[in-house]
Parts: sequence; structure tokens; C-alpha cells
Amino acid sequence: MPGLKHERLCLPPVAGVDEAGRGPLAGPVVAAAVVLPAKGVPRGIDDSKQLPASERARLCARLRACAVVGIGIVEPDEIDTLNIHWATMKAMTLAVDQLAQALGGAPGHVLVDGNRLPRWNYAATAIVGGDAASRSIAAASIVAKHVRDTIMIEAALAHPHYAWERNKGYGSAAHLKALREHGPSPLHRRSFAPVAQLQLFCDEPRGAESFAQHAIG
Repeated sequence: MPGLKHERLCLPPVAGVDEAGRGPLAGPVVAAAVVLPAKGVPRGIDDSKQLPASERARLCARLRACAVVGIGIVEPDEIDTLNIHWATMKAMTLAVDQLAQALGGAPGHVLVDGNRLPRWNYAATAIVGGDAASRSIAAASIVAKHVRDTIMIEAALAHPHYAWERNKGYGSAAHLKALREHGPSPLHRRSFAPVAQLQLFCDEPRGAESFAQHAIG
């Protein structure tokens, strides 16, 4: 389980930051920033990848009730404009900015999962594998993952062909098959190779008609 050794070395309040959604073909990239409470931290906080969806949902609700949380979301069109790396950096910045507003000032230190930091003025440290080493980062990973999954499950209601309620926008076999049959939706990242390769199909009369029918439906 992630501990607090990194947090104890930093000026409080310490925020953990992580993201969800770098790899999917559709949907936003979401980052969360979390400052855990001094007491009453929910039990079971771990790297979000190690937890089932039901446990992430439970812990996310608990964290949003007891911790200070900021969330940053960058949509697919901006991902295509910035590229996924800089879109992720922007999502992290938005999350910490929102957190700072809730705190009434900048956090004392920010612990970020990964090996790169956004271009910001916050005191921060990047930690490779941080979601397995820092409880604050693990908490952020849970919030980011649950928020993004919820967005994709809701989006699946409007775009049922792609089975986002199951694959959350990742390139599963069912998702790729639907892309070939129906073309990309407005939530697809058109700069990502599997989607970009289908643009020619969508520009052809039959493909354009199929996409238009899907968009209407």
C-alpha cells in the first residue's frame, strides 16, 4: 500500500496529482489533485489500477467528502491541438489550480506521478511509479480514474456503437470494429493513429453518410 514517506518530507499541505486517459482513442484526459485530511483518511487507498471499479467508486466518494480535491479535464479537440503530453500537463495544471482555489492558496508542495512536471510555479516533485509509492498520488489516481470512467459511461449512452461502458475509450477489438463500421464520433481523438487512419474512410461518400447517420442517432 502507498505510504506517506514522500509527504512527510514536504512543506504542507501536500497535494498528490495523477491523470487518467492518456492512451484511449476517445474521450478526455482527466487529472486530479488531492490533499488528504490529517485524520480520517479512508482505508484501502491504493494505485487505482490495483482496485476494482466498485472500490474506486466507493473511495472516490469518500475522498471527495473528506479531502480537498481539484479536477482538470482536457477534451479531445484540445488533445489533438496540443498533443497528449501537453494536454496531460494542462489537465494537471487545471487540477492544481482548482485545488489551490479550494485551499485559498497554493499547496506547500505537489507530488506528481511520472517523470515530468507541468510548466507551473508550484513547488513540485515528479515521482516515477508515484501512485504505488505516495498515498496522496494514489488518492488522486482513484479520483481521476473514476471521474473519467464515469464520463465515458455516460458518453456511451449517446454513442452506443463503441461499447465505451466496457472499454472506456481504449482500443479494444469491439471499439476498433465499431470505428471501422461507423467512423469516428465527435469524442474521438483524430490525431491518434487508429482514428486518423479512418479519416479517409469518413471522407468517402459512404463513410460520411454512415457517420452522419450515427451522429444523428
